[in-house]
Amino acid sequence: MSPRFRNILLAVSLALNVGFVATAVQRHWLAGGQEAPAASLAQRLGLSAGQRAVWMRLEGPFLADLEGNWAAIRAQRQALLDELFAAHPDAARLDGIQAKIAALQDEQQKRVIRQLLAEREVLDARQRDVLKALLMREFAVQESRAEQLHRHAPAIR
Repeated sequence: MSPRFRNILLAVSLALNVGFVATAVQRHWLAGGQEAPAASLAQRLGLSAGQRAVWMRLEGPFLADLEGNWAAIRAQRQALLDELFAAHPDAARLDGIQAKIAALQDEQQKRVIRQLLAEREVLDARQRDVLKALLMREFAVQESRAEQLHRHAPAIR
C-alpha cells in the first residue's frame, strides 16, 4: 500500500470516527421532530426549571459553533473529493486537505467534550446516568453515511 493511499484511508477513517461522537451529540440537539430537541432531552433528563435555564444558555452558543464547524468540515470534504477525483490528484494538496479536516475534527471533538463537561455540572447523578445511557445507545447503533452507502448500495455489474 502506497503512503499516499494509506494517508487517504487514514483521513477517511478519522473523519468517520470523529464524526460519530459529534453526530451522536448533534442528533440529540438538532434532530427533527414534533418537540424541540433540547426540550425533549431536558424532559428525558427531568431537568428542574433552574437546570433547564442553565442548560438552554449553554446550548445556543454550542449549537452555533457546532453548525459552523460542520459547515467547514463539509467544505473540506468536498475539496478532498474534488481532488481525489481530479484528472491528476495532487498528493501535497490531499495532505493539506487531510490536515485541515483533522484539525477541524479535533476542534469539534474538543468542543463536544467541553459542552458535555459543562452540562455534566448542571446535572445530578441520576441525570448524568440518563444522559450517558442515551449517548451510549446512540454510539452503539451509529453508522456513518459512507458505511450505509457501502452496506446498502446495490452491486454494480
